[in-house]
Amino acid sequence: MTASTSAWVGAAPADPTPVLAARTRGLRKVYGRTVAVDRVDLDVPEGAVLGMLGPNGSGKTTTIRMLLGLVRPTEGEVELLGRRLPDGAAQALPHVGALVEGPGFHPFLSGRENLRRVAAFEPLLATGSIRQAVEDALERVGLGGAAHRRYRGYSLGMKQRLGLAAALLVRRKLIVLDEPTNGLDPAGTREVRKVIADLHADGSTVVVSSHLLSEIEAICTHVAVLHRGTVVAQGGLTELLQADSSALLIETPDVDAALTALRAGRISARPLGEGIRVELIGTTAPVVVRTLVEAGVEVHEARRHRAGLEDLFARLTDAEESEHSLSAVDTIEEGAR
Repeated sequence: MTASTSAWVGAAPADPTPVLAARTRGLRKVYGRTVAVDRVDLDVPEGAVLGMLGPNGSGKTTTIRMLLGLVRPTEGEVELLGRRLPDGAAQALPHVGALVEGPGFHPFLSGRENLRRVAAFEPLLATGSIRQAVEDALERVGLGGAAHRRYRGYSLGMKQRLGLAAALLVRRKLIVLDEPTNGLDPAGTREVRKVIADLHADGSTVVVSSHLLSEIEAICTHVAVLHRGTVVAQGGLTELLQADSSALLIETPDVDAALTALRAGRISARPLGEGIRVELIGTTAPVVVRTLVEAGVEVHEARRHRAGLEDLFARLTDAEESEHSLSAVDTIEEGAR
């Protein structure tokens, strides 16, 4: 596997040196002969909601493990809340909440009892505050009414909620959520989306790993796309999508005349709905509009085509590859759970 060709796609941020809640440089993890993560340079801006995307075997889970100090990198460095790992783990990790690969709790204890045990080991939570912190966290994830039930009777979605509650026992600077909506129904998914929005509003930085592109597009401010163990694109979501928009949508009653004028100017266009789609290849939006106006074509509206995250993701990760086949990295990541 070649070294990472990670690059920013889209406009550069206004501030060339943003404050970062987490960063990796040259991050690499090798299991035997399998390269799971290959020289990943990841930037997580402070206060962002960053969606980590990637097809099967892209190295998302391995990257998250190294980011949290759960796995030691083969090469490279990790910085968390301004602290280099592993030396700074004791200072950084108490301010980090995480739900990774599904929660693990005692099956014969209730949800509330399990959460109190977790809270008892929270270094930032005073003993006298444990009871209230537990109840607040349970209510926040919608488990208040089921907190008395034994964990072994919880559905997958309820287990996910309890794991999320454990991550939210105290106010965190950074929250890392690996597939937080796994097993949740639409109502539960909306609740998790609201929790993430509240965290963002409170100033926390959130990293979300998910295969649900619609959820990432709805809640995230930034995106990092991993493919074959490396970062192929990262940056602000809006900027990434705008950069991937290379077409202009023109609404006009004179479709035939518009097509004739554009083709005479060697501009690629085709009819689309109540107008035309113009590919901005070798031309610009002002040139397209001027060509139409000078030809006497009525232009009722002209707007850039906004690519969706699904389109961007497919282009970046070679959509022809089967999403259902397991790679060597998938086997490693599944077996380590």
